Amino acid sequence: MDRLNAFIDRNAPVLLGRLKRLVGFPTVNPPGEDYEAVTGYLTRELKRIGLTSVRMPIPGKLLRKSLPAWQHGYPRYNVLGKLRVPGATKTIHFNAHYDVVPVSGTWRHGDPFSGAVEKGLIYGRGTADMKGSMASLLTALDALVQTRSKPLMNVEVSFTADEETDSFLGARWVVDKAPISPDYAIVMEGGEGDEVCCGHNGTLWLEVTVHGKAAHGSQPQKGVNALEKMASLVLELEAYKKEIARTTFVTPEGKTMRPTINVGGVFAPGPGGKINTVPALASFSIDRRVLAIENHAAAERGLRAFLSAAARRIPGCRITVAKVSENFSCFTQPNHPFFKAMASSVGSVRGRPTVFNVSTGFNDIHYFSRHLRIPTLGYGPGGEDIHAVNERARVGDLVSSAKIYANLLTTFSG
Repeated sequence: MDRLNAFIDRNAPVLLGRLKRLVGFPTVNPPGEDYEAVTGYLTRELKRIGLTSVRMPIPGKLLRKSLPAWQHGYPRYNVLGKLRVPGATKTIHFNAHYDVVPVSGTWRHGDPFSGAVEKGLIYGRGTADMKGSMASLLTALDALVQTRSKPLMNVEVSFTADEETDSFLGARWVVDKAPISPDYAIVMEGGEGDEVCCGHNGTLWLEVTVHGKAAHGSQPQKGVNALEKMASLVLELEAYKKEIARTTFVTPEGKTMRPTINVGGVFAPGPGGKINTVPALASFSIDRRVLAIENHAAAERGLRAFLSAAARRIPGCRITVAKVSENFSCFTQPNHPFFKAMASSVGSVRGRPTVFNVSTGFNDIHYFSRHLRIPTLGYGPGGEDIHAVNERARVGDLVSSAKIYANLLTTFSG
């Protein structure tokens, strides 16, 4: 490992250069910008390192069926790289998504896609979620090839689209359609530092539309104000928050998790909204986080039933509820040798005990774990202020993650 670690340390500036380049592609989703450019770079970089690599476009028919019309002009691609190892009988798959959430606010270095480095931190949208892990993995693979250090397993790498929405044309498509055959998988987020991820929450995203009746603003009594009804309905949801919080799940590290909802990440008036008009429509979103021990379908039924009952308690409140998206939770007891090997690699590099966590956010672990039924964990460099202003990753964590990936590949044979 000394040669590998020394190579990675010497090439830390190369790692940061890769990440700066990746961050410079503003792959904002929605709508799905710069996907062609970033996947072109990633395909070339994998080939340059020594892997076979192919960029796989999503068929236009499937894209048009899966995305709203305003996104049809934004093509989707997934990248697949492979490194075959003579004599290896098992295959490990590394996965990361290249799309990022939209930006807002005033950033420390002006451009949110700058990749500026300051005091051991690299700033920019995607540095932590999750282009940093891509740069770390590319550096680890480069170290293996350049130092002629033989991995003990065949290696597959997928860089995928649309995780920030539903992954249907990204990791889900790769699992269902791409020529992969992994025995183990690492989704390079969810766990970081001294924590290795063995599961994550699921999501249920709903849009609630409140129907009122338009009227002139000078005669509000002649209308039904959808905004006022919506406000009353949102207040009713406080009781629902308390109800679901009674369900608990204790993770392997000893943390107690509870279901949550976030109300109104997206809210809007209907068409025809004007300051002197009684609003006829108002809508808001609900983000329901589903624990790994919960039944997802039952969680949806319970929320819909609560909304219907609450609306009936509010005079004149009529609603419709539409599902926006869902992602399923997953959890694996971390007693498989693969999990123990990863914990050993993390501990060896970081010099501290490793624990297993369950992520509150969703990621793509469940596609590999539930659909392919293979041992799957999450680990990457992570970072700070994910999805927020001044998102950033620590240079030390990026370098450590590269060493951890290289360590695992040269110590675990399956």
